Amino acid sequence: MPTTKTRDGTEIFYKDWGPKDAQPLFFHHGWPLSADDWDNQLIFFLNKGYRVIAHDRRGHGRSEQTSGGNEMDTYAADVIDLVTALDLRNAIHIGHSTGGGEVAHYVARSEPGRVAKAVLLEAVPPVMVKKESNPGGTPIEVFDGFRTALQTNRAQFYFDIPTGPFYGFNRPGAKVSQGLIDNWWRQGMMGSAWAGYECIKAFSETDFTEDLKRIDVPVLVIHSEDDQIVPYADSGPLSAKLLKNGTLKTYKDLPHGCAQTHPDIVNADLLAFIEGKEVGEKVRQEEAELA
Repeated sequence: MPTTKTRDGTEIFYKDWGPKDAQPLFFHHGWPLSADDWDNQLIFFLNKGYRVIAHDRRGHGRSEQTSGGNEMDTYAADVIDLVTALDLRNAIHIGHSTGGGEVAHYVARSEPGRVAKAVLLEAVPPVMVKKESNPGGTPIEVFDGFRTALQTNRAQFYFDIPTGPFYGFNRPGAKVSQGLIDNWWRQGMMGSAWAGYECIKAFSETDFTEDLKRIDVPVLVIHSEDDQIVPYADSGPLSAKLLKNGTLKTYKDLPHGCAQTHPDIVNADLLAFIEGKEVGEKVRQEEAELA
């Protein structure tokens, strides 16, 4: 089982498939999942000739369960250490949900030449929680409720999320996949309860505004208007405006976990962006709006 050790000695599991001289695509999973959440995309892009990499974030999946470091600074540092160990250059980093926050935090700190492009898919930036500087955000009480539910009955909580809003299976007429629900539960329960608990703060309260402003490489922001986990109006369009070279692709009625429910749509858009084709609406950073 391939693993690497970070600067603080934490063991991180990762998958690394494909030709070592091919362009690397690095996939970052959401909370509280693992690299397995990207299996469809890993196979799809492996068949296209790319080198595909995905890791289990510390405290998640098969990576070491630590009592500390369950926050974005350490998550990004762990990615830096893995990228360095694998000597990845000209890589494209693709992050879903919490993984999108990790991508923004990492890319803003990456060494020149390491990153070619990035993708934020239904991602948490710029910031989720409601506060004075983010009046349209989600109230902190919602995330407090997540923490209470996790502590009280994590197994049930990790069943309720994919059964309902994560995959949009609570929508009328939704085609429910028990396999996706069970796989979400399996991945979540593999990880540390404590890491899952602390990561709620990391994905909901971290402000990625300055990270987004610092990123120079092309970034594709994909977000659906029907995302019930990370609301569209307070995320995707705002992130695209903060980026120097951002492109916004808006879906109308896909769920938060659209890469799993609609991989044909998502994979096609990812491939087009990777290949330099037009995908969505180019968003110009307006200094007046960002002042």
